[in-house]
Amino acid sequence: MAPSRSTDTLMDKAGHGVKFLGGSILAGVLVAGMALPAVGAFGLTAKDTAESFENIPDDFKQPTLSQASMIYDAKGGLIAKVYDRDRTILTADQMAPVMRQAQVDIEDARFYEHGAIDLKGVLRAITKNAESGTTAQGASTLTQQYVKNVFVEQAGDDQDAFLEATKKSLGRKIQELKYAIKLEEDLSKDQILTNYLNITFYGHQAYGVEAAANRYFSKSAKDLTVPEAAMLAGLVQNPTAYDPIAHPQAAKTRRNTVINKLLEYKHITPEAAKAALDSDLGIKYSEPQNGCITAQNGMGFFCDYVRHVVKQDPAFGATAADRQKLWAQGGLKINTTIDPDKQAAMYNAVTKKVYVTDPVSAAGTMVEPGTGKILAMAQTRPYGLDASKNQIVLNLNVGSSMGGGSGFSPGSTFKPIVAAAALESGIPITQEYPSPNSMVYPKMTTCDGSTTNEKGESLTNESPSEVGPYSLQVAMQKSVNTYFIQLEQQVGLCPVKQMTDKLGLSTLANGTQIKQIASMTLGTQEVSPLQMASAYAAFAARGLYCSPIAITSVTGANGKNIGVPSANCTQAMAQTTADGINTLLLGVTEKGTGSALGLDDGRQIAGKTGTTDERFAAWFTGYTPDLATSVWLGGVGGNVSMKRVRIGGHYFDAVYGADGPGPIWQKAMNDALKGSSPRSFQKVDIPQPTQAPTTPTPGDTPSNPSGDNAQGGNNGWPGGVTLPPGVIGGNNGGKPGRH
Repeated sequence: MAPSRSTDTLMDKAGHGVKFLGGSILAGVLVAGMALPAVGAFGLTAKDTAESFENIPDDFKQPTLSQASMIYDAKGGLIAKVYDRDRTILTADQMAPVMRQAQVDIEDARFYEHGAIDLKGVLRAITKNAESGTTAQGASTLTQQYVKNVFVEQAGDDQDAFLEATKKSLGRKIQELKYAIKLEEDLSKDQILTNYLNITFYGHQAYGVEAAANRYFSKSAKDLTVPEAAMLAGLVQNPTAYDPIAHPQAAKTRRNTVINKLLEYKHITPEAAKAALDSDLGIKYSEPQNGCITAQNGMGFFCDYVRHVVKQDPAFGATAADRQKLWAQGGLKINTTIDPDKQAAMYNAVTKKVYVTDPVSAAGTMVEPGTGKILAMAQTRPYGLDASKNQIVLNLNVGSSMGGGSGFSPGSTFKPIVAAAALESGIPITQEYPSPNSMVYPKMTTCDGSTTNEKGESLTNESPSEVGPYSLQVAMQKSVNTYFIQLEQQVGLCPVKQMTDKLGLSTLANGTQIKQIASMTLGTQEVSPLQMASAYAAFAARGLYCSPIAITSVTGANGKNIGVPSANCTQAMAQTTADGINTLLLGVTEKGTGSALGLDDGRQIAGKTGTTDERFAAWFTGYTPDLATSVWLGGVGGNVSMKRVRIGGHYFDAVYGADGPGPIWQKAMNDALKGSSPRSFQKVDIPQPTQAPTTPTPGDTPSNPSGDNAQGGNNGWPGGVTLPPGVIGGNNGGKPGRH
């Protein structure tokens, strides 16, 4: 409880009833407090000093101290501790009494006896400095030192502001003095000491006594022993010179000085002092654990994604400055959606199937249908800045605004989105098209009425044997390019664009708007695995699209809940449309390009393969009713051709969606769903087509794909991936990046 206000003047309060004799005494106080030999060095008179003092406003505001924030997974496990300044704020009873006493005894032994100014200390310092003609002694009280630390805290990382807060100027000292007097009026001595111990810097990125105890002794401040408390108390004067790691002998000498002070003031017994003096420093150093780089199981990238959410989403502040301030001040307890078991499954899959030293990398995201919760986010290369260890900080699962790159062409994994637009527009699920082996892009109309035809360019199916007519079901199973161009032409680019908007694909990974072009259906525009997993999760949830969310709750430093972003779930399509897509994509995994990717427990899965020309990227995005997962495989910077390449210790003549990312998806899903009860999709009946598609000729399977190489791309994973005759293991045809 703060003491009652006195009617004394500020001059009286400064010395607990010792009346100032004039501005000259004030000047002397300031000079001694600054450890300067004479006021005349500044060309200031005592009158100037006193007037400056009275002109300073006394509305001193104590800052909200920055401290560490904690990010937790969905089961309460700590993902990472993040901070601008490593600090944990304690109450007085959370600090060892000997720690509090040691800090007082070495810094300001008469702290509980004087006011904001220690007049005895001032007179002593003035006399000593006058005798020596040096700046040997100062007389700043602990309260004045606390005020100075407040200015340093407010400066943050602003170097100019820091230099201003720490410079030895008379004006600064006058300001510190007046604010110290104000503090002594408003707060108890115990509270001032507690604040001081929470704000003070102890070296090695440790701010406050709790962080210092953790750093040097790997324990809490409440458990500090006499020699440990003495060492920390001694650090404050000069954390560099008395650094126990760099200068252990200097640290021990300084520690012993503090122990002797505790003995001198009868705060410890002679026996306790002797035992403390005879002890070693006893350092049990814990390296600063700051930031997402400390996260385990590849969670560093998700941790970084959470940071971007807090700094960008209006839920955490109306302006960018507000959100930055919230993050910098810290003290947040952030509970996230990440499931540690599913994260481990995803991380193991992308790191065991693809090595960090491989020329390509893999990334995978898991999303919960119907909620938008991100359950896993992992990639092959570890999070970090050391390129020699193949570390990166680029999050390959997300777009550029959230810490990722410009994304990757999804190839034929985009075709189900066009199919959804078609079904939603009333085109029957039995629709057939001639589907020639090659054709020129037809003219199509955009939402604004303009037409586009890709400037007369042509596209080709993967194999010469792929000649229609085809039904939608068979075309989806085989991933026939010309079929989906004809489907897109009939439905129109505008309905396709409207469907992308509903499924979170209106904005590409690089932040630009998706273009209404004929090659949309072939997945030529770059997106992220998170976007694709979220879009397919809508199919799994019978048309309910939910924006991906990473945070379930946040508690602020004050213990109050902070609102978090919502998934804003909306019905993107009719349930019957989603049921139709699910039925089509079940066909892909039962009879089509993904037929080798069944799960161990035999549960229903739906999904789509995708591969770009030159094999710059390969995808498999698939799902059950409970979990949607998108896996990408390719070069981190793009344009790494996955032909005649070794990945995960296995050779590929050419990588396809089914035999590159597909087995990664399969492994991750097997582990993630182990022990859970299988659920089935709501299917629709699809009548058989009026004409059977042309029977492929021998040699057109992935073991000998036309236009590629003699061995194909399915011989990479252990045991191989065997696909049905006539099924191309991935995606098809045309220009670079168009299938």
